[in-house]
Amino acid sequence: MKRVITTLAILLVVVVTGLSALVLLVNPNDFRTYMVQQVEQRSGYRLEVSNDLRWHVWPQLSILAGRMSLTAPGATQPLVSAENMRLDVDLWPLLSHQLSVSQVLLKNAIVRVTPDSSAQPARNAPQGPRDAEPASPSTGWSFDIAKLRVADSLLIWQQPGGDEYNFRDLNITMDQDANKLATLSLSTTLMRNQRNAALNLKGQLDAAQYPHRLTGQLQQLDYTLSGADIPSQGIKGSLSLQGEWNGDRQQFSFSGLQLTANDSTLTGQGSGHVVPPQQLALDLKASNLNLDNLLTSAPVSEAPGAQHATVARSPVIAAPRERTNADSPLNDMDLALKLQANNAVWRGLSLTDFTLNARNQQGLMTLNTLSGKLGNGSFSIPGSIDIRHPETRVSLKPQLRFIQIQPLLKAFALPESLQGNLSLDGELSGDTLTVEAAKRSWQGRATISASNLKLAQLNLQQMVQRAVARVSDKVSSQDAVEEGIESISGQVALNKGVLSFSDLNGNGQNLGLQGAGKVDMVQQQLDVTLGLKISGWRGDDALVKALSSQPIPLRMYGGWNSLQYSLPVDDVLRNRLQSEARSRLNQWIDRQKEGENKENLKKIMRP
Repeated sequence: MKRVITTLAILLVVVVTGLSALVLLVNPNDFRTYMVQQVEQRSGYRLEVSNDLRWHVWPQLSILAGRMSLTAPGATQPLVSAENMRLDVDLWPLLSHQLSVSQVLLKNAIVRVTPDSSAQPARNAPQGPRDAEPASPSTGWSFDIAKLRVADSLLIWQQPGGDEYNFRDLNITMDQDANKLATLSLSTTLMRNQRNAALNLKGQLDAAQYPHRLTGQLQQLDYTLSGADIPSQGIKGSLSLQGEWNGDRQQFSFSGLQLTANDSTLTGQGSGHVVPPQQLALDLKASNLNLDNLLTSAPVSEAPGAQHATVARSPVIAAPRERTNADSPLNDMDLALKLQANNAVWRGLSLTDFTLNARNQQGLMTLNTLSGKLGNGSFSIPGSIDIRHPETRVSLKPQLRFIQIQPLLKAFALPESLQGNLSLDGELSGDTLTVEAAKRSWQGRATISASNLKLAQLNLQQMVQRAVARVSDKVSSQDAVEEGIESISGQVALNKGVLSFSDLNGNGQNLGLQGAGKVDMVQQQLDVTLGLKISGWRGDDALVKALSSQPIPLRMYGGWNSLQYSLPVDDVLRNRLQSEARSRLNQWIDRQKEGENKENLKKIMRP
């Protein structure tokens, strides 16, 4: 045991002595010019190291540098700048005059991916072939980096003409083997306009054929979104996929996509092209898609015990500049989207077999298919959305078949005063694609029909029967069972928040009706008049005849919260009886005149 300890001690002394001798005999500043030349020769980037280089022996043989920067050709700002840089080097290659850098560590770095930091081609410079290999070094030195670490840094990202985004607390780890297969991990946070985002990424990248081809796998991307104009519970989820980049064609594709966002799950694949006009094709499928947990425009649930989610709004002083259609990336992109969801939730509506097939051509979006099922009914809403102009132009052709009315009214924040099934064929147009805009500024026309229609807390037959009973006791009818209106059809027009109904015709048990009216969704008022014909009366023949043949006008008007109605049964009966009396009086007068004429004729004919 003593011999083993003695041997280890001797080896340790030799290693320490050798490293000490290396530190004393080799000046790290001798590598400064070489590193600058090699970086510029292989990549064209300019490396600058401000302070002197110095050795750091324990626990890893390293070269420490002060402030450094890496600048692309023709760029006005450096791509990377850092306060501290550490190069971990291998010992044995260094003894044979080879610099093998096993790891580069940057701390408190600033990484700029902006137009000012991107490479700019020299004027009138000849363009070499894209597949040209970098020039071989003129000396026997080799340069290799196996690991990269970026700690506590900042990433500044900006597209040409776009806003600037600052990703803080940036930490990157990249390990690369001899076959250019890299393992990546990244974490960062983004804060902008009172919104926060946190990202944590793990993946692999195969750069063996770079710049012609890149393949990789995003093993897991965990993200969290919170803040202003985001649901109070935030949006959390993960993303994984496999992707490929073709540098020669500037194309990319990915498959095996797995995306979760709160309780929504998406799978699918896609491909695209980054050369203008940019192209992107997505084919997605969802088992569950809850839009109410992802959008801030979802209505608040009124169910007992339900938690009312509130959405924080940005203060006025922190509000961003007003966005216009010119800011939309869809104006520079061709997008094809296919989405199928087994189950979806939108504004409280539980949808099944939801299908979306849409295409965007540089700002003109065509909804070829937007369909699904709601309860026992179905819907289809093809149309188009044009954002190529300052004012958005929306055109839709909705088709509804046997959709329950009450959940639909609740989804659009309208009084849930009707029950039944609705069918509709129409054309709508507007300037903003929101529910509130549809209720306030859209226009259109539609043919509607409804079945098993019931008015909340209103029984039309019973209202008429009670009104007749107050006027006269000469007629009666059995109490009406609340069966509502079996069917009704008509025309409806929408004009800036006002729904106008015309040609309404319907029938029910012992009931027939005709009517028209309007509903003001902005002022929350209505004025509808229905002409009701009730059958099944017993009693005085004249009154029974009058009630069975004469429509009784029922007018409902006023505000939604203070609705009033008028049912002038007495006027109808009085007018009807007066008309009947006048008719009989005229008949009697005619008979009297006819009798007198006959008597006068007899007198004339008498000899």
